[in-house]
Amino acid sequence: MSLHLYDTWTRSLREFTPLKPGEVGLYTCGPTVYNYAHIGNLRTYLFEDGLTRVLRMNGFKVNHVMNITDVGHLVSDGDDGEDKMEAGSRRTGETAWTIAALYTDAFRADLKSLNIVEPTTWCKATDHIAEQISFIQEIEKKGYAYVTSDGVYFDTAKQASYGYLGRLDIAGLQGGARVDLGEKRNATDYALWKFSQPEDKRQMEWDAPWGRGFPGWHIECSAMAHKYLGEYFDIHCGGEDHITVHHTNEISQSEAAYGSRLSNFWMHGYFLLTNDAKMSKSAGEFLRVQLLIDKGYDPIAYRYLCLTAHYRSQLNFNWEALDAAQTALDRFRQNVHSMGAPGPSANAEYVKKFIDKLNDDLNFPQALALAFEVSKSDLPNPEKKATLLKFDEALGLGFANWVPKTVDVPANVRAVADARWVARNAKDWAEADRLRGELTALGWTMKDGKDSYTLNPS
Repeated sequence: MSLHLYDTWTRSLREFTPLKPGEVGLYTCGPTVYNYAHIGNLRTYLFEDGLTRVLRMNGFKVNHVMNITDVGHLVSDGDDGEDKMEAGSRRTGETAWTIAALYTDAFRADLKSLNIVEPTTWCKATDHIAEQISFIQEIEKKGYAYVTSDGVYFDTAKQASYGYLGRLDIAGLQGGARVDLGEKRNATDYALWKFSQPEDKRQMEWDAPWGRGFPGWHIECSAMAHKYLGEYFDIHCGGEDHITVHHTNEISQSEAAYGSRLSNFWMHGYFLLTNDAKMSKSAGEFLRVQLLIDKGYDPIAYRYLCLTAHYRSQLNFNWEALDAAQTALDRFRQNVHSMGAPGPSANAEYVKKFIDKLNDDLNFPQALALAFEVSKSDLPNPEKKATLLKFDEALGLGFANWVPKTVDVPANVRAVADARWVARNAKDWAEADRLRGELTALGWTMKDGKDSYTLNPS
């Protein structure tokens, strides 16, 4: 089947056809680098990596652009409060520029640990201040901006289409506003540019036609997407929390400046939950990839866990689920490794079934189930392995490069294991059981295979 994706704009599955034949422009909202990413954040990037891999399996060349928010993201969606970068600087005692570099590097290391393919283009907000100022000027020229004592704001009341992506009840939001709007004209108006106040000691600020300050969070994505992908491109992605505010405002800015909703498809990944609550940094302790590693997990086990749930369904995280994912992944890898060298070609029928499942709105759970079916099939091992390696171009589990860990086995343990293997093959079950018990006492477990055995510390 042809590729069908769920478009949040239309709230429907739509057949995907690129605007330019053979090529796809993709923009994904990147991290605000004031802290480490938690695994809930990273579930969104895993969804986007899956999308990129599926697009490529369908033969498209993907131009993937991701931003780094290193200025302008306030701690409140209401355009008040401190910039998250300034707050992060105060928390760590380092400069905002230093923590931006630190957490950007940490984020890229997390992507590598999860086998997420990096974007074609990284773009930092602080490297594109001129583009953001120019974009705001275009909005102002079209009559959608106004200036207050603390910044330049977008006048949402002048845009009849405002809020369509999130299906916002604008009248209800205006009528129910319980906060002091200050000089904002409407509750849904948002900052395009914020002025540095005399009492502020900002580390990141620039001169602009309206006054010295810094850009709003939303303008950076509109401006950088426009620069690298044009006025209208194929797909824009982010987390489900972006629907009602960030992406709604990106669209309104682009419609005002250029008459375009920015992207043909808007796609959103759903939250990772812990104890049925959204994972967030503000909740206190949060789970990082490094914590998984410190606890002895392979980060790819978390990738595997995310593959078991559709990107448009919430996934509840607990350690028992990760244990099960690690076990399943280890068995799957061992099975694929044991198949030996791959053959020259994959099974065409299975590959078609696999792509058909992925083309049904990235149905990775069903695609993973098909991979298990292939692993247990009667296909010759070379063809079976070639097929699974083809599947892994989308799954990203790293089958091609995985090898079993080498274990340094003491000579006395190896002697007992060899003796037990001889007893087993001679069907001397009593002696084999006695020697297995001796291995257990020495702290080792022995797993029998068809032609040999493996030993692991217990």
